[in-house]
Amino acid sequence: MSKNLSVNVEFLTRVEGHGHIVVDMKNGVLNKCELQIVEAPRFFEAMVRGRSIFELQHITCRICGICSCGHSLASIQAAEDAIGFTPSEQTLQLRKLLLHLENLDSHILHIYMLAAPDMLGKKSALALTATHGDAVRRALRMKKCCNDACAVLVGRHVHPISSTVGGFTKIPSEADLLEMRKQFSAMKQDLLPTLELAKTFVFPEFHRETEYVALKNDSEYALLSGKVSSSRGVLKDKSEYKSITNEYLVPHSTAKHARLTGDSYMVGALARFNINYEKLHPLAKYAADELKMKPVCSNPYLNTAAQIVECFHFVEDSIHIIDRLLEKGTDKSEAVIVGLNENEVIKVKAGRGVGAVEVPRGLLYHCYEVDERGTILSADCVIPTGQNLANIELDMRQLASMVCDKTQEEATLLFEMMVRAYDPCISCSTHVLEVDFV
Repeated sequence: MSKNLSVNVEFLTRVEGHGHIVVDMKNGVLNKCELQIVEAPRFFEAMVRGRSIFELQHITCRICGICSCGHSLASIQAAEDAIGFTPSEQTLQLRKLLLHLENLDSHILHIYMLAAPDMLGKKSALALTATHGDAVRRALRMKKCCNDACAVLVGRHVHPISSTVGGFTKIPSEADLLEMRKQFSAMKQDLLPTLELAKTFVFPEFHRETEYVALKNDSEYALLSGKVSSSRGVLKDKSEYKSITNEYLVPHSTAKHARLTGDSYMVGALARFNINYEKLHPLAKYAADELKMKPVCSNPYLNTAAQIVECFHFVEDSIHIIDRLLEKGTDKSEAVIVGLNENEVIKVKAGRGVGAVEVPRGLLYHCYEVDERGTILSADCVIPTGQNLANIELDMRQLASMVCDKTQEEATLLFEMMVRAYDPCISCSTHVLEVDFV
């Protein structure tokens, strides 16, 4: 039987950045299947050269308006690793809290505003206001809670102010912690209705075995520390990130692709779920059961469901962290003095450091080399979406053989939903290319 398929989506909607989907199949032969990335490089890696590590996070957090706090945390971790600084336990707890807020805010945005319209047969979140007004109001309410709590912790959500190398310039008071706890408790009330809504979603049937990569450690659902682990048994230190990502160029993308033991791998909520399921909070496991999810889940459309599961974990773990801080009391003397370390309180030395942080779309790396004054000599940022691009294309190739008997509209929607399920941040994924002119 003749099998033909032609999909050409210019400027895919409901994702961050610009990407095209191009699929061409003639008589059952797949001639082209690409996610074309057309964004220009951002040049942040060149922009930070010559700058002090003490002003770096204010620059690098501008890489993304959605993962602003995540870039800030990866940047700070890389800088501290380079100069050999070990943060205090209080600082680590506050950073985990900040990361939970970022992941929650982004997941809620994706679940309700970007993915839900597909599941509910609408063109956009605006169209949902007429039929699912309560859900839209719930999403906005939860996002406001995240933003309000973030403002309390680091001054504002987008481009945080008080998180810096060495710790925080402002340590939250008991009243601050109680206010954040109030915000997390409010979000908790909206999670069960979110789960009930998600149970009505009909996720497309699709399975393809691939490699999943995420941080892993023995004590917790790893987000901020641990070894880089893969579902195929790889376990490496973050300093070896180049041998994990193995970035390479393809002609149709300004963003690099990545591969580990096979042709591609996946990072993000589904990868974390598959690798760290046992460390999830019991309520998160309950949500997974309700959504009929068990590791290893190989359906990329269920990345959205994994985000819902993670929301339960992040809220519960955040409340747990705040309760521990309230019980022990915060140490205000740890506050880092604003400035470029004029008093040399934090000792600086030359070195190379790597930050590896689990942000909403997966594992984010920052790597810096600094001189003896803490000035950046070189920088490298590997963003989750770039690591997922090869995996998305391989998923699309398998999908092409499954949908060629559908109408053009039905097939196109399934390709769009496939890419959107990864929640890509395309603008972030394009970074500086080293070009040698000969």
